[in-house]
Amino acid sequence: MSAGASTGRLAPSPTGRLHLGHARSFLLAWWHARSRGGRMLLRVEDLDRERVKPGYVDGVLLDLAWLGLDWDGAPLLQSVDTSPMQRAVDALLAAGVAYPCVCTRAEVAALSAPHASDDETRYPGTCRGKWRTPDGAEKATGRKSAVRLLVDDGPIEVNDGFLGARAFDVAGSVGDFVVRRRDGAFAYQLAVVVDDARTGVDEIVRGADLLPSAARQKWVQARLALPHPRWWHVPLVVDESGARLAKRRGDLSLASLRESGVDPRAVVAWAARASRQPCEDRVTAAEVLPGFALERVGRDDVVLGSKDVERLLAARA
Repeated sequence: MSAGASTGRLAPSPTGRLHLGHARSFLLAWWHARSRGGRMLLRVEDLDRERVKPGYVDGVLLDLAWLGLDWDGAPLLQSVDTSPMQRAVDALLAAGVAYPCVCTRAEVAALSAPHASDDETRYPGTCRGKWRTPDGAEKATGRKSAVRLLVDDGPIEVNDGFLGARAFDVAGSVGDFVVRRRDGAFAYQLAVVVDDARTGVDEIVRGADLLPSAARQKWVQARLALPHPRWWHVPLVVDESGARLAKRRGDLSLASLRESGVDPRAVVAWAARASRQPCEDRVTAAEVLPGFALERVGRDDVVLGSKDVERLLAARA
């Protein structure tokens, strides 16, 4: 590992089985860090209590190891210690850049139309300026409160290694967004920022569907005076109709491929070829490293066709 090397991370969410799209994104993140002598951390994002199921965490670890990926240090499970997230929320409230909100989802939906691009409802600022603390809000209303980050009007710019500078109007599209939910759970946008900062993550390679999230995360980073990591949002893997792969597609899950005896080297080779990296028909993740270059990756989504799936299913170990 080189002195001053960057730190990347793998951050799977154990809310279902990982699929081939996840495999490609995780391999790209791992190749990008390891090919340059960087550190790679593993963080399991298990804060979604409703969707994380027993066994999914172990399944994620098995899938990543099956692909030949490694990481530095022990895996970090977000749910084990959320005190840094609570301290961040307390700091935001104390600075006056976050506020308690007692609105329910149904009330927000009734007041605002979904944003056209992603069907996400914009918060109209109903509770902004009413109370300084969650305790005050709950005593005044008798209702549990969330905490929302105050977002200024106007665009915020995200500099992406793939897509260049992109401007997002977070205030116009989603408004002041939740950083801690009414049930006390910490929101994704806050949790990833806090955990990236406290573990020294300074570069992030992930799917292009998360690019809008980068704008919200940049707001959180700015409000907490935290550094902005470098971002690369890579194109997604889609099926022949152009739809994104979903965790409910069990036939394309890594667990299904692994359990049916598919050679992981064939999966790694598919991901490398789909990312324009030179490789053999079957190759380990480590064998791709010497010739890897992230700039070779195409800017268009990768289509996973039926013939690709047939070839993978036929590639027995």
